[in-house]
Amino acid sequence: MKDDFDMTQADWVVEDLIVAINRNREYLSEIDGAIGDGDHGINMSKGFTQCGERLALQRGRSLAGAFNELYLVLMEGIGGSMGPLYGSFFMVFGEVLATRNILDKELFFNALSAAIDAVQTIGDAKVGDKTLVDTLIPARDAYHQALSQGRSFSLCLTAMTTAAEAGMQSTKALQARIGRASRLGERSIGALDAGSCSCFLILQSIAGSLQTRLLEEPKH
Repeated sequence: MKDDFDMTQADWVVEDLIVAINRNREYLSEIDGAIGDGDHGINMSKGFTQCGERLALQRGRSLAGAFNELYLVLMEGIGGSMGPLYGSFFMVFGEVLATRNILDKELFFNALSAAIDAVQTIGDAKVGDKTLVDTLIPARDAYHQALSQGRSFSLCLTAMTTAAEAGMQSTKALQARIGRASRLGERSIGALDAGSCSCFLILQSIAGSLQTRLLEEPKH
């Protein structure tokens, strides 16, 4: 099993991500409808689909380049707070990846950490506020723990995904303290946070795509 790979032509990671978001469009809107406007899946699908259209105009971009394209589209094409949050996430993630051509487990952690810092700077949310941060922070911490234990890149990604899912599920028992759902007070308890759900899908998709390359070195 490889523990790194050349990401100079890795836009397929984002293409996989677009498929994952579009596949879950109705699910995300249904989740959002419980305590929000019910349009999270629609907005996410719109932005990610637009990114796919742009990527199709020039195949074979670097992973950093594809993330940058996604950042630009999300900043322009998604309403509400999620556009700037996800846009900043992918902008900073791409900036860190752009420093090298080879992606390894240390570089991925550095990029993930910087991207999460960017999200927190914009949204000022903390763990327990019932936001995508409840997915991101556990995911980062689990990845870091696996990394510090000398685990392989693939196992670090598995740890990240497992913790991200647990973090997402934890939002069901939380009361929303930030955003539109916070107006519901205790009535927000019992529903998953839609942003936390889409965040889990994003991390899960990225991890799965990278693990496929690490295991099989497929031709794209």
